Amino acid sequence: MSLAMVSALLGALIVVPHASGLEWRACQEAGRPKEMECASVEVPLDWAEPDGRKISVRIARLPATGRKTGTVFSIPGGPGGSGIDDLTSYGKSFAGLRERFDVVSLEPRNATSFGILPQECFATGPWLTRPGSPREYAALGATVRRSAEECRRRAPVFFDHLDSASVARDIDAIRSAIGEERLSFVATSYGGVPAVAYARLFPGRVRAMYLDGAVNQLRDPLTEARTRYRTFEAQFGRFVTWCEAAGACEAGVAERWQRLVAAADRTPIPVKGQAVTYSGFDLQVAAMPHLVSPGPAPDHPRWRQLAQAMRQAEGGDAAGFAAYVQAGIGSLKPPSFVGMNATQCADGLRFGGYREYRAVRALGERVSPNLAGMGLWHRLGCVGWPTPVTNPRAPLPAGLPPLLGAGSWTDHDDTADIVRRVPGSATVRYDGHGHGLYLTGNACVIAHADAYLMDLRLPPTGTVCRP
Repeated sequence: MSLAMVSALLGALIVVPHASGLEWRACQEAGRPKEMECASVEVPLDWAEPDGRKISVRIARLPATGRKTGTVFSIPGGPGGSGIDDLTSYGKSFAGLRERFDVVSLEPRNATSFGILPQECFATGPWLTRPGSPREYAALGATVRRSAEECRRRAPVFFDHLDSASVARDIDAIRSAIGEERLSFVATSYGGVPAVAYARLFPGRVRAMYLDGAVNQLRDPLTEARTRYRTFEAQFGRFVTWCEAAGACEAGVAERWQRLVAAADRTPIPVKGQAVTYSGFDLQVAAMPHLVSPGPAPDHPRWRQLAQAMRQAEGGDAAGFAAYVQAGIGSLKPPSFVGMNATQCADGLRFGGYREYRAVRALGERVSPNLAGMGLWHRLGCVGWPTPVTNPRAPLPAGLPPLLGAGSWTDHDDTADIVRRVPGSATVRYDGHGHGLYLTGNACVIAHADAYLMDLRLPPTGTVCRP
């Protein structure tokens, strides 16, 4: 029997504990909205042993402001994000829904703030390299494994159960505790993975599901990379067009970037004043967040910062990249965060071996000359991972209601691939930059999502929102 079949069977057999007499109280933490209420639900640490050790999952709700007809459950991204923080920061986005629904979320077991694993596990990890041979691939695996084991020994059973299917089962325990037969969902970014796991495990308990810029766990690495590489190249092209038109870059920026990356892969560029160098692979990884999120138009300050960092690197100093990376995450180069990988690797977002890695790398070198390394990054963080896949990709079941997806230039296609697997589903394409469109207050996207979540009205095929 396959792991996927075992997972599905366990989902059918496990009885969700019902927390009788759940008490909602005003949230005690400073900075929470006055109307927000908090509670907690006990769930099994290991859902295969429902009578074993328990952990307490904190939850919060923004109560319905009118006559309540149900509950919308918001699943945060990351992995590592807190849905309670999302409701605190982005609660205004749910104002329309709250006329008829409670909005509930959780601090998932894989949140950086959950408190069992130390914060350093979510803030540190190895600096990845791009292996050029089976021996280098094995050496990277040994490095990743050592880093993972350092965190795993702090709480091994907990570390081994941070997969998205466990989060999905936690959500169903919360559903039972709040007394709902079915839930409607808003799932953002990596929240799409536990949302899909929930749909697979409990299809009859899904009333509606809106996926916003969702990470797609349902494709094999090569198929995923093909979509992502097209997205990367299109976004890089937008940067080049803006950069030359705005005078932030000299002509021929794409060719210059490719020469810079190739030269850095041969001889890594030092960061002056630091014992750190940047390979071409490092440059691509460091550039990607700025490429995806350029900052407000028309100046696009993060694109302008990227252009300056490129010029500085061409002069032999990668300090421009190191400075903005360090300002964002506290490291001179992007690390592969162990705490996040504890979820992603358990969810199967890893290579099957060196041969599969080489196939994805070769694809990137053919179709994404500017960002070939980016299709490798996350899965390389799982090479040599010490624990098995516990939430493998598996087909969505029949009988789900139509889903709604939405995404920007950089994440619509990933989301669309998920929802098109369910007959009758629809997507909204946002013709612009951005990520997490609902939470960040995109009025057009929110209007379509609310119409679906409130009245199950899907937008017509080809619906586009524009800035």
